[in-house]
Amino acid sequence: MKDKKNIQKSLIKAAGQVFSQYGYKKTSMEDIARKFGMGKSSLYYYFKSKEEIFEQVIIFEADLLREKLKKVFEKYQDPRQRLNNYILVRMKTFRELSNYYDAIFSEDLAHFKFIEQIRIRYDQEEIATLEKILSEGVRLQVFKLENTVLAATAIFTAIKGLEIPLFWKNKYMDIENRVDDLVKILFYGILKR
Repeated sequence: MKDKKNIQKSLIKAAGQVFSQYGYKKTSMEDIARKFGMGKSSLYYYFKSKEEIFEQVIIFEADLLREKLKKVFEKYQDPRQRLNNYILVRMKTFRELSNYYDAIFSEDLAHFKFIEQIRIRYDQEEIATLEKILSEGVRLQVFKLENTVLAATAIFTAIKGLEIPLFWKNKYMDIENRVDDLVKILFYGILKR
């Protein structure tokens, strides 16, 4: 059983590359099997359908993003550094995870119920993580906030709002400067002091 799980993980990684190259619609089970070096009929031993494989690819990429963000949270103690690096790592990683990104934004994939479920779960986790960063900042008297949940939701919304101009208009835009500008607005506001 352990071999089957390991092969499934390897298949998910290979399928992710194929989906990234051709997109969901143009990718066939044959393409995935060929990428992995097996016959199409053998692929059905591990997965029932292309949709099931795609779902596993999306979950795999969402978990990769979650792990990278968890490392940022653990690495930095200062809430300002945590928040800044959290946003920066999130945006950089999100750009690398093309299948997850496509699943979140593609109208062609909107009919898959699992995508909406993954999106909702991940959004809730992300708001909770941001809220932890902000609460710690309030506790350490680094941030002055009355409602950390509301602030975390607002920051999350701002980050989500950056995704479209960052990735659709210019895929190779300087993310560091954009994130730096966002964080400056978050920390210092727009009012002249």
